[in-house]
Amino acid sequence: MPTVLIVLIPILVILLLLLVSCISIVPQANAYVVEWLGVYQATWGAGFHFKVPFLMRVVKKVSLKEQVVDFKPQPVITRDNVTMQIDSVVFFQVTDAKMFTYGVERPMSAIENLTATTLRNIIGDMELDHTLTSRDVINTKITAILDQATDKWGIKVNRVEVKNIIPPAEIQDAMEKQMKAERLKREAILIAEGEKTAAITKAEGEKESAILRADAVREQRIREAQGEAQAILEVQKALADSLRLLNEAAPNDKVLALKGLEALAKVADGRATKLIIPSDMQNLAGLVTSIKEMATTDTAAK
Repeated sequence: MPTVLIVLIPILVILLLLLVSCISIVPQANAYVVEWLGVYQATWGAGFHFKVPFLMRVVKKVSLKEQVVDFKPQPVITRDNVTMQIDSVVFFQVTDAKMFTYGVERPMSAIENLTATTLRNIIGDMELDHTLTSRDVINTKITAILDQATDKWGIKVNRVEVKNIIPPAEIQDAMEKQMKAERLKREAILIAEGEKTAAITKAEGEKESAILRADAVREQRIREAQGEAQAILEVQKALADSLRLLNEAAPNDKVLALKGLEALAKVADGRATKLIIPSDMQNLAGLVTSIKEMATTDTAAK
């Protein structure tokens, strides 16, 4: 009995190991390329699979997730003969594990070389200034070319991004000087615009101030004119009242002559530039004599 157990236990262990080796589990987002006696047999997707020991083997395990490859800078020459360094990043995904396995030797190296040659062709048709400002154009062109070229390898190129465009040192110095000059120019423009705005604001303020002063002077003159007009009206009114009272009192000729003399005195007060003398100066003399007599009579009566 012990001898039988000693023989059976190794056999059972070997059978268990063989059974385990016949089982294969493929993780999610992966694919296994399987060969039968060295010939392509199948591509296993995610899940549980059974294989025949010694006859079937997994030759390649392929990730179906999107992958990112950062390539080292590549020397390129622009159309105006400027040599620069450009490094790029490629985002790709394996869509056919069989073609990826058998379609190309060392796929990563193939993608890198294809990216470098494509960059040289694209940049060779562009000038330096256009290259520095056209990253999106470069990315779009190289993505389309790489995607078409790698399709037969079972690879889908989702996008290519140009990371850095490094021109020669002398070009960089010239660009820095140009950028500095542009900054100084923009600064001068901003200062000039500020001074212009300040001058306009000051001029508008002075204009408004002058308008306000003119309005004040005009208002003052209007008020003065209104005051003078009112004064004239008051004088005319007083004169009219005086004449009315005089008329009601039934004045004689001597009183009227006295009023005329008062009016003549007012005319000759020095402010008038012309003085009109009545032609009947004798009447004036008689008027003075009458006034004197009236004054004497009044004194005697008192």
